[in-house]
Amino acid sequence: MARRRVSNLLALAVLSCLVEQPMHPYQISTTLRTRGKDHNIKLNYGSLYSVVDSLAKHGLIEPKRTLREGRRPERTVYDVTAAGRAEFEDWMAELISTPVREYTSLEAALALLGGVPPDESARLLRERVERLRIELGSIDLGLEWAAEHGVPELFVVEEQYRQALLEAELGFVARLAERIETGDLPGTVWWRRMHELAADSGVTMADIIADPAKYLGDEAAQMLAFLGPGAEGGDSATS
Repeated sequence: MARRRVSNLLALAVLSCLVEQPMHPYQISTTLRTRGKDHNIKLNYGSLYSVVDSLAKHGLIEPKRTLREGRRPERTVYDVTAAGRAEFEDWMAELISTPVREYTSLEAALALLGGVPPDESARLLRERVERLRIELGSIDLGLEWAAEHGVPELFVVEEQYRQALLEAELGFVARLAERIETGDLPGTVWWRRMHELAADSGVTMADIIADPAKYLGDEAAQMLAFLGPGAEGGDSATS
């Protein structure tokens, strides 16, 4: 469900810190960075202050006192309210128990993959594979360090989750690149032909989609039929 008051995940992290003890925003930022939570939750100092203001406005946290250290500006220490604790617990329960449909950048790119020639698509996917391997290597090192230094597994489960996601993504992306390269992915032949025609013959993508049988053959026309009226010029819905 939609959050009733605040929805920024940084707000959840702020509540988490204040559930532990009262803190001022700089201490919250330092705590989150020291614990590596900035790897999992987008954090910058400007947005942190905006989130703190929003939480206070909605009565989820409240100022308790101000501190001044040397010549530094005064810092306001905040504490969580009873409503804030309830919001934190409810929000956590929702996030942990309820799957949410998330729209990722990779999913969007895959949905529009036909707009890029197959050879270029495969090359870019191979680039992603290498970057995924580098990121997985970094996670592996971090988890090894945590194990060697006796860090309880509870405090690295988010990295284990990230590791599992990246391993699954790497496997999928590598297989997809290979299927495109070998032509094992159905549709690759006419996908490549579409881009060749557009590059060499001055035929537009709109021409090809409007009459795929003419340019790609009957089999391709049947495969493109599932795209619906838009694949045939986009006018039938209003004609």
